[in-house]
Amino acid sequence: MTTIHPQSWKDDLPAFREKAAAFYAGTVDKAAYKGFSGLYGSYAQRGGKASMLRLRMTAGRVTKEKMAFVARAIRSYSVPRMHFTTCQTIQLHDLQLEPLCAIMEQALDHGIVTMGGGGDFPRNVMCSPLSGVEQNEYFDVSPWAEAAGDYLMTFIKAEKMPRKLKVGFSNSPDNVPHATYRDLGFAARPDGLFDVYSAGGLGNNPRFGVKVAEAVPPEKILYYIKAMWLTFRTYGNYENRGKARTRYMQEALGGPEAYAKAYAEKLEEVFKSGEDLDLHLSPRTVEKNGDGSTADGPRILPQKQSGLYTVVWHPLGGQPDPKVFCTLSDILAEIPEAELRLSPDETAYIVNLTGEEARRILAVTEDGAHSLFETSVSCIGGVTCQVGTRDSQGLLAACIAAVRQADLPDGALPQIHISGCPSSCGTHQTGVLGFRGASRQVDGVPQAAFALFVNGESRQGQEAMGRKVGVLLERDIPGFLIALGREVAASGMDFSAWKAAVPDGVDRLAAPYLA
Repeated sequence: MTTIHPQSWKDDLPAFREKAAAFYAGTVDKAAYKGFSGLYGSYAQRGGKASMLRLRMTAGRVTKEKMAFVARAIRSYSVPRMHFTTCQTIQLHDLQLEPLCAIMEQALDHGIVTMGGGGDFPRNVMCSPLSGVEQNEYFDVSPWAEAAGDYLMTFIKAEKMPRKLKVGFSNSPDNVPHATYRDLGFAARPDGLFDVYSAGGLGNNPRFGVKVAEAVPPEKILYYIKAMWLTFRTYGNYENRGKARTRYMQEALGGPEAYAKAYAEKLEEVFKSGEDLDLHLSPRTVEKNGDGSTADGPRILPQKQSGLYTVVWHPLGGQPDPKVFCTLSDILAEIPEAELRLSPDETAYIVNLTGEEARRILAVTEDGAHSLFETSVSCIGGVTCQVGTRDSQGLLAACIAAVRQADLPDGALPQIHISGCPSSCGTHQTGVLGFRGASRQVDGVPQAAFALFVNGESRQGQEAMGRKVGVLLERDIPGFLIALGREVAASGMDFSAWKAAVPDGVDRLAAPYLA
């Protein structure tokens, strides 16, 4: 398998520094800079006065060494804001020119690549965050996800790539990384093999993936990745940016069956080419043993390794306090085999802890979510993102404050998903309750609003895109959620049970708030 060493990307960085300097100097406009900088994993923030930088964390794994680098960068350059993304990366925000270029270059020395983090390139390979430690998983898919990530970096400069080639690996039917509706997804089976799904995706024209192969040996996955590229190169609409995503091929080829046939033909080409893409990987093992100490609580998960635990940490809005992140890094540096895992719902998991170590980590991460509702998901939002329509982070903060003030019991409201625009970076289409940035005229004046979606589902075999109910003014959404939470609480059920018992309940309670 051909791979690209992270250090090799340094040859590309002088061009970025030159263009970024011109942008900060005002001699390159936002549109031209956006088209260039995405290759390097960076975008200018709204207003054009600062930038974000996206650090790839393949399979969501943040080793102690990588975490320590991020912490040093935060401290060295006084980085004020960071974000755990729904693609399992770490974004650093509000960067000026020198910190932006320095962090991008220094990251390569620590195996962290930013190249291809934006633009029309393969994105961070996603993976079930607890792969390898989860009690009920089919098998540990993370080594295969990491190998796929390495291989996909060789396509960064390939011709005729789709916009955002997103690849995911799931270790169980929980389907946390949405493997069944990515551009390419590998879903684990009980027999240690993968089923493969292709041409799915959220956003405009959302589609579930087409099952293009069953019972694939893990060592063969790279053949399926190359077939994905060849299929798009042949049938993809790479001349129309609005349709330059793999999911549009389902329609263009005449439906899922026709797409599956076209993909199979390209897969056969890859196998017949004689190129050796077989992987030879050893299973990853946790050598650490428990020491007899124990831990329990709502943020503690026992691992399949006896005596070891995982701590759940969900920074509100996926935005950890940089100081807390740095403190956590300092502590993990002293704990054997501990590491951070990022989840597509912006949760972080600290794995491979003894009971005593878990209790210590619990204390450090007390600033995170303390209820199911507070684990809600939000993209970075239109205050920061150039293409964002609405302030999704602001909405989430207002809703959490209102729910806390109303003193609703945990479970009365579900985890919600908020996207500032139709791109679905907040994965609103698969949340049981989802909101997407919108606008409404009130007395002839456009007002900030969000469309409400209900009954999205991501579990494998039960996948469903949320149904649009209508549009609510942004200012009315906290009141709607409080009314909903109070009715659920009064029923004596949690939200999931209440929704099953009262299937029209959300629509009924939302009706008075629709704009």
